[in-house]
Amino acid sequence: MIQEKTTEDLRHMTNEEGLILQGCGGDLQEWVDGINDLLTQEGILLNGTKFEHAATFQHDGLTNLMFSFEGVQLNVGKLALWRIQTHSQFGGTWLSDYVPNRLGGFIQEQKLVKPKMELLGRDGNIFSIMGTASQLLQMAGMHDQNKEMIDRVTSCRDYDQALHIISEYVETELSAEQPPKKFNKKKGRDSHER
Repeated sequence: MIQEKTTEDLRHMTNEEGLILQGCGGDLQEWVDGINDLLTQEGILLNGTKFEHAATFQHDGLTNLMFSFEGVQLNVGKLALWRIQTHSQFGGTWLSDYVPNRLGGFIQEQKLVKPKMELLGRDGNIFSIMGTASQLLQMAGMHDQNKEMIDRVTSCRDYDQALHIISEYVETELSAEQPPKKFNKKKGRDSHER
């Protein structure tokens, strides 16, 4: 099955590689089948694998196909030579070349950095601690995380667990620790009183 993608989708494919063929007119499934057959005959697709993850996208008035390398065994050296030799026919290029040179580059996902807050020296009022953490999250633009933290802390009935929940959202002394687990361990018949 051929997926439809936008050029914006391609710009988010930072950790993927693929072959792009430009100006693919007509029946796209015929293109996919033909390229799979051709590259198998050329000894480029190996061990019976085929391009299963093909996608189409429009750019500069052209219909293009992108063949993802995911799950495909390739002789990449032979594919590179084939791509160069057939460039005038297929306009073949790599995804990693096409996006920076034609689409303005890949869009890196921004990983939000947790604000830092020290618990040591604060009064023991969980609502005061939560309020400070909430202000830090708001200032960092982490509004969804702030709401989620408040909902989780206010529905929590255990002080230590509430501190650990806050420490999931803001960096504290407890952030690296695992939250406390409560066990109601019953004594078995082989256990001894101490």
